Amino acid sequence: MKDAIRLLRYSLPYWYAVVSSIVLMAAAGAANGMIPLLVGPVFSRVLNPSSADAPVKLFEIPVLHRTLYLHQLLPAQVHNIWSMIAFAVIGTFLIKGVADYAGNYLINYAGLSAVTDLRQHVFDKVLRHGSDFFETHATGKIMSSIMNDIDKIQVAVSNMLADWFRQTFAAACLLFVVIATDWRLAAFSLAVFPLVLVPTARLGKRIRRVTRSAQDRQAEVNQVLHEALAGHQVVKSFATEEYESGRFRNAARRLKLANLKYTAHAAIASPLIEFFAALTIVALLTYARNQIKAGAMTSESFTTFVFALLMLYDPLKRLTGIHNVFFQQAIGASQKVFGYLDREESIRSKPNAPRLVGFSSAIVFENVSFRYPGSRNGFLLKGVNLEVQAGEIVALVGPSGAGKTTLVNLLPRFYDVSEGRVLVDGRDVRDIDLESLRRHIGSVAQDTFLFNDTIANNIRYGRASATMEQVRAAARNALAEEFILEMPQGYETVIGDRGVKLSGGQRQRLAIARALVKNAPILILDEATSHLDTESELLVQKALGNLIAGRTVIVVAHRLSTVRRADKIVVIDRGTVTEIGTHDELVNGGGIYQRLHSLQFLDAEGAQA
Repeated sequence: MKDAIRLLRYSLPYWYAVVSSIVLMAAAGAANGMIPLLVGPVFSRVLNPSSADAPVKLFEIPVLHRTLYLHQLLPAQVHNIWSMIAFAVIGTFLIKGVADYAGNYLINYAGLSAVTDLRQHVFDKVLRHGSDFFETHATGKIMSSIMNDIDKIQVAVSNMLADWFRQTFAAACLLFVVIATDWRLAAFSLAVFPLVLVPTARLGKRIRRVTRSAQDRQAEVNQVLHEALAGHQVVKSFATEEYESGRFRNAARRLKLANLKYTAHAAIASPLIEFFAALTIVALLTYARNQIKAGAMTSESFTTFVFALLMLYDPLKRLTGIHNVFFQQAIGASQKVFGYLDREESIRSKPNAPRLVGFSSAIVFENVSFRYPGSRNGFLLKGVNLEVQAGEIVALVGPSGAGKTTLVNLLPRFYDVSEGRVLVDGRDVRDIDLESLRRHIGSVAQDTFLFNDTIANNIRYGRASATMEQVRAAARNALAEEFILEMPQGYETVIGDRGVKLSGGQRQRLAIARALVKNAPILILDEATSHLDTESELLVQKALGNLIAGRTVIVVAHRLSTVRRADKIVVIDRGTVTEIGTHDELVNGGGIYQRLHSLQFLDAEGAQA
């Protein structure tokens, strides 16, 4: 129930639509209750002219000593029995139709708006999580929760909520008619409801469990699909199409079985209600036959009663199904969604954290140690001390896995240090407003991510206010304008998922242009040229030269030829700083840098030979 209330809270901003819908649905329910009251008079008066003169009694409330007659609801000019019935039938169905349509639209408006807000809330929350969250949660499963789980909730809080109001008011009005017509028969007829409600309630708990299982299976299908499509080149290069097809087939089969289990549980309530309804009708007919013979009941009142009772069973049956969908399926689907919302963000700004305005002094890594959150292994970085002065170019080199990229990822707070501090202009990055910190840091990585958008929008990403002239200037400085103008629509060319229509060198130059437009004072270059051929590397290196001018730069590199002009080279091995100096100092120092330089020099000679 707590989760259901939490879901309904998202509709509070749209309370006016909900309240209006409730009023309209109540009117539709009242009109629905009028229908069986008109059925008896049609058979006994309209089709039996000999009794047409007597007033048409709709219902009687013995406790209040009140009786409602049809002519009391109509204008005095309408006096003929057929005219009264005709006006009443047309008016009833007109009110029912208009109120039902308007009420259904308004509650769907509120429901769809609430679910859209919920989906946006979940997306924003997921996006704010740190890198550790995405390392422990598969992308396909996150997508499944944001799309499929919330789709289940959407059905509940829009379509099903509208139907719930409709059926609730219809049931209430029909129940009133049944009781007002003959309360003794009503008590006998309604006595069978507990026999239906008890097993239905137990069934609802099973449906919740089955729903969660079905959503987990859906997430598995999404994950397999996401991996196969995102890694399609790997799949093709290893000729594993059949293997991926088998993975998808097995995941889809498990989803089918879970959905069939849900269907089997959800469908049993309806025949259960119908069976007890049939038993009740048979018993009523037997009782009424004797009562009519004895003169204790008229055929008109019994016709009204039975028709109202038959109409009552339909909303009750629908309400049972809605309970299973809304209170069980929606709650089951919402558990994972609320799990994302309730998870605390590991990386966030402190309350009232000051913004970083400009950078003028230094970046300092002070006795920094780090291990990945939840890891039981030792520290990946151990007691790192490093200072990068403003305007300085500092290169981080060392063997693969030494911790170079991990170290630079601590600066924009992709992760937080386990021990020690990272300082920018003397302030701990954990004490600075996170958004302002990251706006002062640009980056170009080896795995450039571009969006399935135009070239211009990819370049101005992160600075939407950039003018087209600024975009072109950045592209020229990144040596990218030549190939951009050769594209079919120039800067308006859509480059495909992850920039698939571009070469590696072209993607890197767009990333450099993007960093130029951002114009951050601190720049991180993480293996920016490691995957490029010689010609592309030369172009990218020249573009990088334009990018680093006047900035504080931290370069992570395997190719030592790219860091020779650095002001300071820092060698990291096994998570610690082992050497610091210029290229000339380190290449003759007899340490790790000299060994790496010799190995790369020999590799280069071998390649030329």
